[in-house]
Amino acid sequence: MPIVVEIDVLLAERNIPVGEFAAAVGITPANIAVLKNGRAKAVRFATLEAICRVLECQPGDVLRFVPDEPDGGAGRGGGAEA
Repeated sequence: MPIVVEIDVLLAERNIPVGEFAAAVGITPANIAVLKNGRAKAVRFATLEAICRVLECQPGDVLRFVPDEPDGGAGRGGGAEA
């Protein structure tokens, strides 16, 4: 998925436990795990605002866009060298 959530990095930099962070943001630790593991399909602006408030950061610090890589020449004779 081209959207990467950097919560784990931000929590580690600030030495904030997930449970404490979840309580401060107002969502469950399970939902924090869904965000951290890239399984979230959406994030409410209110949740993103709370995350930024607690971590004292900007939305761009939490979310990062990484474009999908092209196939890298698959199907164009790009096999292994002999």
